[in-house]
Amino acid sequence: MNLKRLTRIIGSIGLLLMCGLIAHEGARTIAQLLTQAGFILLWLVPLHAAPMLLDVMGWRTLLGVADRERRVNTAILFGIATIREAVNRLLPVANIGGELIGIRLLMLRGIAGAPAAASVIIETALTLISQFAFIALGLLCLLHVGAAHHYANGVRWTLLLAMPLIFAFLLMLRYGSVFERVGQFIERMLSHDSQWRPLLSQSGDVDHEIRRLYGARGRLAGATLWQLSSWTLAALETWLALRWLGSPVSLPNALALECVTQAVRNFVFVVPFGMGVQEAGLIGLGALLGVSGPIAVALSLTKRMREIIFGVPALLVWHWIEAHRARELARPHLGVAERGGPHLK
Repeated sequence: MNLKRLTRIIGSIGLLLMCGLIAHEGARTIAQLLTQAGFILLWLVPLHAAPMLLDVMGWRTLLGVADRERRVNTAILFGIATIREAVNRLLPVANIGGELIGIRLLMLRGIAGAPAAASVIIETALTLISQFAFIALGLLCLLHVGAAHHYANGVRWTLLLAMPLIFAFLLMLRYGSVFERVGQFIERMLSHDSQWRPLLSQSGDVDHEIRRLYGARGRLAGATLWQLSSWTLAALETWLALRWLGSPVSLPNALALECVTQAVRNFVFVVPFGMGVQEAGLIGLGALLGVSGPIAVALSLTKRMREIIFGVPALLVWHWIEAHRARELARPHLGVAERGGPHLK
């Protein structure tokens, strides 16, 4: 069974689960909740730019070390980050396609392949750390809820068991020449796409750039703090959405709900779009926090609405960039030095 077929099967199961949960909690009730909240929910779309900007500031910190010769301004990085998120959230790419696209777009902006790849790889590694800290904070907030006290031991063991795995991954990146070792595997996956061959041939350089980035400990700490601030600010989306849906919760409880949403979407990455599992996670945790099933599903659908409205324009821009570059490269009268990718303006 090939990967695409497996993805379709898992996605179909997730879609059926999501539809089943909507039907179980009452489709009409959920629709009424969304209708009553109305257009105010659309404010979540522009508000999402705030945590995105914090993420971009962390990435820009890393790029300052990865490639000192060229600078990509914050607006350009924000556009690339938006495309990365849209690809990961809206396309069945197992949360890695966006990172590959991010590397490619940086290269189109003139950043060398090895520094571009190193910045994205290290940013992804730091995301694990910041997300772990965010999830730990959310679970600790959850322990203050009386109904969750009997889960305390499970929460502690989960955090303790996860820590060695994260540190092992970070040590592999630092000392294991990971990119060079997996280069052949990536090359087989992307054998049909010649645009990645120059980068794959620099796998040793990418590992060198990764180790150089690891030496900039102050920059790493700064980028991690930017990311953690982004995760925390994203909880404001959940807090506002629940207020507008008529079921206000405290900020710590909103943070716990956001923690579950992010954990499910990132750790159950084999399910495209987190269909079904996101709704199930919010229903389960919402029951502990006094959030009804219909409200939890309405919250999940609201988040999906924001992802679609925020992400689809980014995907269209990405499509235009790739189409424009393909047309430029196809023009026979241009010399190699004149050919270049479109600029993100």
